[in-house]
This record gives sequence, C-alpha cells and structure tokens, in this order.
Amino acid sequence: MRPVAGPARLKRRHYGLMLSFVAMVVVPVILSALYLFVLANDQYASRAGFTIRQEDGNSASAILGGLSFLTGGSQGVNAGVLHEFMQSQTMMEKVDAQIDLRAHYGQGWPWDPVYSIWPDATTEELFGFWKRVLRLSYDSSSGLIDLTVQALDPDTAQAIAMVILETSQTMINQLNDTARRDALANADRELADAVESLRVARGALTVFRAETRIVDPIADIQGRLGVVSNLQQQLAQALVELDLLDPSTRADDPRRAQLDRRITVIRDRIDQERNFFGTTTDVASDSSYPEMIAQFEGLSVDLEFAQRNYTAALAARQAALSNANRQSLYLAAYIPPTKAQDAEFPRRVILLSMILGFLLMAWATAALVYYSLRDRG
Repeated sequence: MRPVAGPARLKRRHYGLMLSFVAMVVVPVILSALYLFVLANDQYASRAGFTIRQEDGNSASAILGGLSFLTGGSQGVNAGVLHEFMQSQTMMEKVDAQIDLRAHYGQGWPWDPVYSIWPDATTEELFGFWKRVLRLSYDSSSGLIDLTVQALDPDTAQAIAMVILETSQTMINQLNDTARRDALANADRELADAVESLRVARGALTVFRAETRIVDPIADIQGRLGVVSNLQQQLAQALVELDLLDPSTRADDPRRAQLDRRITVIRDRIDQERNFFGTTTDVASDSSYPEMIAQFEGLSVDLEFAQRNYTAALAARQAALSNANRQSLYLAAYIPPTKAQDAEFPRRVILLSMILGFLLMAWATAALVYYSLRDRG
C-alpha cells in the first residue's frame, strides 16, 4: 500500500502567488478606495433636455405657394448642427468666459488629479477635461438633445447648463439671421431680374406697336375677317338679284351690267382681303400680316412669362420679408436645467467594483500564463 499523503504545506510558489495577488489586486483596490472615498471630490449633475422647434401657423411663405424653404433649413439638420456646436471648443470657451472653469474644476488639485484640472492648463487641455464633465445624447430621428453637466456644487452645474442653453439659443438665432439674410438677398436679386425682364418684354411690345401702328393684331385680323364675311353676304345677295332678273332681259341691260359690275368688284375685294392673309417677303406690306401675327404672339408669350415670373418673384420677396420679421426657429427646453441635491458622481461603488473585477481578471490571467510557461519549462 502506498503511504498516506502528509498534510499540505505552503510552498514558495504559493507565497509568490499570494504576494502577487496582494500586489496586483489588494493594494490597488485599497488605494483606489482611499482615493474615491477620501480624496475624490463630490460632483453634482445638472440635466437638461431640449430640441429645435419650428414656429407653427400659416406663414406668408405657406400662403404664397408653400415656399417653406425660406424658413432656413430642416429641423433635423439644425438639431445636428447644434449638437456638434455644443461639443465644440467654441462652446467651452463661451462657458469659460462666464464661469471660470479652471478656477472651479481646479479646486481639488493636486490631491484629486482625476476629477480636477490644474490651474495653468492650456485651452486644449481644458477642452479635453471639458469633454469628460459634459455629456450629450442626441436622437437624430426625433431631434431631441439631452445634456448632463457635472460640477463641484449644484449651483455651478445648473449655471453651466443655463449658459449652454443660452449660447445654443444665440447660435440658433444666428442661423435664423443668416438664413433670412440669404433668403431676402436671393429674393431681391430674383425680383430685380424679373422686373428687368418685364421691362424688356413690355418695351419690345411697345416698339412693335409703334412700328406696325396696330395695337392688337389679333383684334385687327378679326375685324378683317368680319369684312370678308360681310362681302360674302353682299356677293350672295348680288348673285340672287342677278338670278331674279327676267331671263329675257337683254345682255346690255343696264341693271344686268350694274349687277355684273357689283359682283366683279365684290369678288375682287374678297380676293384682296384673302390675299391679305398670305405671306410675302415684304415685311412692311399688309400681305406680310401672318409674320406680324407670329411676331406679336411671340412678344405676347414673352410678356406673359415675364409677368408670371414677376408675380412669383414678388410673392417670394414678400414671403422672405415676412419670415425676416419673426423667429421661425427656436430652442424648446422640455427639461429645464435641474439643480441636484445629492452628489451622483463619482459613482464610487460602481467604479471600485469595476476596478476590482478588472484587477482580478488581470491577476488570474497573469497567474495562468506564468504557470503554463513554468510547467512547459
């Protein structure tokens, strides 16, 4: 029989493993706990939620043909622009101009190096710290923006959130002003072009009437058609009168000669009137009337197009002026900046648990790797 194994005893490698556990897990966790619960300053959070809204109601642009493009862009695009602006260094500098961020967040320096900033930090270093205390959440589908600001006291956190909202509102107003100026300038330019086109079209029609001495060729040709119709009636009446003469009347009878003469004159006049509607190369003659009608119709079409273009440009100008007199976009805060009563940050228990879990995983992985290499050796 094999001898019974003796009691287990700790060997040097066991002491080394326990020492590594103490060095890699216990000591860092104790130091982290001391820092989090003793040195780290309490931080208070102020939350706000807002979105960009467009003014409702029947604006002039909606009444005058639905010219909604004059309001300055879509709501979703403006919300995205605002979200990027709030994360920019420009926003941080505007807040720093009203609230001294270095002085406020530097109160815990140097014993709280994680949640404080050194007093002589550069703008870039301050901006890196700013992105840690400012948290933004943006929903592109609804355009909602949620804001969380951390500070060393609740009043400062709320004040920073208020400054961010005011600065954002100023930026929205600048977007409005830019859009209005651009829309009004474009409307003025288009209206000036439309007025010039209308002036040219009316001038060309006036020159045409002065050269032809005809105000309305369409009305003139209708009158000539009436003349032809009247001559045809007179010709029919003369032919009837000639047929009513006694067949036995002599050929040289004065009545027959007079009717023949009248019929010939009427037919000649009808032929002349009909030839009036033909075309020749002599523009100055009456026989070039169709070309004159074609020219008049072309000028009339140009004038009608210029008038409609002028009407549309004038409506766009009035819509742009109407939008310039009101604020079409505004910042709607559905959650005003809150004032915290308890310090939510840093979340000491959660952070300490995460540190402990990470260190345990790192220590276990290192121990397994070490013993795997030791057994192979």
